Order: sequence, then C-alpha cells, then structure tokens
Amino acid sequence: MLELHDVTKSFGSVLAVRPLSLVLPPGETVVLIGPSGSGKSTILRMMIGLVIPDTGSVRIDGQFLNPDSAFELRLHMGYVIQDGGLFPHLTARENVDLQAHHLRWPTTRIKERISELAVLTRFPPDALDRYPAQLSGGQKQRISLMRALMLDPDILLLDEPLGALDPLIRADLQQDLRGIFQTLQKSVVMVTHDLAEAAYFADRIVLLHEGRIVQDGTFVELCDKPADPFVTHFVNAQRAIHVGESGSAG
Repeated sequence: MLELHDVTKSFGSVLAVRPLSLVLPPGETVVLIGPSGSGKSTILRMMIGLVIPDTGSVRIDGQFLNPDSAFELRLHMGYVIQDGGLFPHLTARENVDLQAHHLRWPTTRIKERISELAVLTRFPPDALDRYPAQLSGGQKQRISLMRALMLDPDILLLDEPLGALDPLIRADLQQDLRGIFQTLQKSVVMVTHDLAEAAYFADRIVLLHEGRIVQDGTFVELCDKPADPFVTHFVNAQRAIHVGESGSAG
C-alpha cells in the first residue's frame, strides 16, 4: 500500500502540487496523466523520496517515507525514467545488478535473477555485455526495467518510460509492459501525457491539472462522466491529436 496524504510541493514561487491525497492499493496499475506542469512527475518523485513534500506525508505499508527511512523503503520500489537513466560507463548487465552487488547478493543468485529478467523483458542475453551507447532505445528501456525489477520490488514507478521511443518500438514495449504487469501483479504507478496509453495500461486514471487531481477513475468514467469541464477539454484535445496523427500517417 502506497499512500499520499495532503502532500504539497512548491519550487520557489511556483506551487507544483496543491494539497493532494492518493492511495495505491496492492496489485493495481494507476496512471497519472495531465498536461505539462500538472505535477505528475513531481508526485512520482515524492513517492520514491527523491522530492520531499513541503507538507503532508508519504507512507509505504504504513511506514513514513522520509530522509531517514528512504533507503530501506526504496528497496521495495523500482523506478524507470524516460531515457532509461543508465550509467554509460557500465555494461547493461552491470547497470541491472548494481543494487544487488551493493546488497552483497551471491554471484549465482545475481546471474539467475538476470536470466529470469532477460526472459521476462525479452532482452537478448548476448547484448547484456554491451554498453548503453551500443543499445537501441527499446533495449535501453528494457534494461532500465530489468534494473527496476532486479530486487523484486512491491511497487513499480515509471515516469513516461515510452515517451522517447519511435511508434513501432513504443507499440511493442507497450504490449510487453502490460504483459509484465499482468504476470507480476505488482502495484504500478505510471506517468504519461498520452490518454490512449493511459487507457491501455490503467485500472485507474488520475487526471491532474495545475497540481491538483481533477478526476480519479476509469477511462470510461473520464469520457462519459467528466467531473469538471477541464476533463472534457483534455479528452477532446487528446482525440484531436490522435485523429491528426492518423490523418498524417495516411
């Protein structure tokens, strides 16, 4: 269980997150969506302790996430960012097993876990000893996902993990990711700006605007029962973008 209770965050004079509460039950996939500047990435970073809220609290299974508890609680969370965030001087394998080495896992256990994850993420084993510069964009994201899953965390946090990929690779990874979510049954929070992608993955969609939750519900509820005029505006704008993209492709 991951809980945010009345969290706020400001950067200088900019109020990035207004008083906001959110609960992520075990095994559920929640997608945070909204326009740029809506606070979605800040909220995700508060969940993993990279950003400390000005007020309010973050709790993981009832334990408060703060600078003292952050290291221990992060071991229960995996984190994937848009460009993969891989260390360029380490091979793919070394990027994946970094935390396990730090925790002094036995070599045999590390090898077995990496083999399991390579199968799960469909990463070619013969590319594990390549450096990030030698990998494709899709392979980098698969390695980033393997690294996030290495310690078998309870919670997986993904910040626009597919945003920088071309459409064909993105479609393949979307399919693989959804299969992984269904197989592992972990709690997942994903940030995206794409409503179609949110609908593809989410049990719940949390639509944000100017640092507050405008609506929290299913894709059908957002479309058929908008809680605010902004919801309708956002949904219609997304439809127009996808219609435009389909027209250009034809």
